[in-house]
Amino acid sequence: MRRGRAVDVKPGTISVVVPAYNAMNVLPGCLTALQHQTCPPDEIIVVDDGSMDRTAQVAEESGAIVVRQTHQGPAAARNLGVERARGDLILFTDADCEPMTDWVEQMIAPLSDPQIIGVKGAYRTRQRETIARLAQCEFEERYDLLERNRQIDFVDSYAAAFRAAALKDIGGFDPSFPYANNEDVDLSYRLASHGYKLVFNRQAIVYHHHPATWRKYVRLKITRGYWRMVVYRHHPRKALNDSYTPQVLKIQTLLVYPIIFFLGLTVIIPSAVIVAAILFCLLLFSALPFAIKVWRAQSDMMVWAFPFVVMRAWAFAMGVMGGVFGMIWWSAGESRS
Repeated sequence: MRRGRAVDVKPGTISVVVPAYNAMNVLPGCLTALQHQTCPPDEIIVVDDGSMDRTAQVAEESGAIVVRQTHQGPAAARNLGVERARGDLILFTDADCEPMTDWVEQMIAPLSDPQIIGVKGAYRTRQRETIARLAQCEFEERYDLLERNRQIDFVDSYAAAFRAAALKDIGGFDPSFPYANNEDVDLSYRLASHGYKLVFNRQAIVYHHHPATWRKYVRLKITRGYWRMVVYRHHPRKALNDSYTPQVLKIQTLLVYPIIFFLGLTVIIPSAVIVAAILFCLLLFSALPFAIKVWRAQSDMMVWAFPFVVMRAWAFAMGVMGGVFGMIWWSAGESRS
């Protein structure tokens, strides 16, 4: 593998690409924030992904460049944005994000090093709902992990900066990902496998709305687990370790399966409930470091940290199981054809 591969481009020209689908209500906040940057981008491109509302008109009224496509998903929309962009540096954010005023400045700062081709920023939220605040603590836990790495392999598209030449070199995002779910993970893994250097800047901040209810959070995590398994099919080594996923999260997810198994086994062997209880206690014990982090950040939320970890593990486990079955079905269909 090539390490620290550099891309020779002229610095300075900045394009921001925002994919948008039925985003007329959230897009104004994003575009207003982008238009009031300490380092203004040279162009803001909104790719309307076949919206059925006034997304395109809202973007045009704000002065953004609007590119339209039929509804194909954010991966294809970002690729189209890169194709139309004039910038040497391409920044991505989402229509429901509001970048801080120095976001562009912070995103491009690490790119003064020609060895660096990609930069990941960070989420914050102004929400006060319990689940949203816990979700933010979850992100902060991952940011702590990222900051311990001089080089990362994961750049989320909600706050991302890349050299355009590198994106074009690997063929951009994989449009076979139809939703805003893990397509950026796949892109990051491919960039890292090509030897391109990616880094994290915690000061490059966008504000975002996390799921505000337990139901929405669980649904999101189930889909995250499913599509992450799709990514692992193409990048199997990353299933063991990456710069973004805490190893304890994988252990917690795996613990769910034997807990369910032994609970089911109690139908014929009642004493199996003891094993299930022990495993559940291990799951709770593994949540202690996260609970401490939550207590230090927001002490009133600590009581919810343990159920949060349990629900997260369960949701990931269901999504992973669905992803595994999906891969088996896909492989069986491929062998029949």
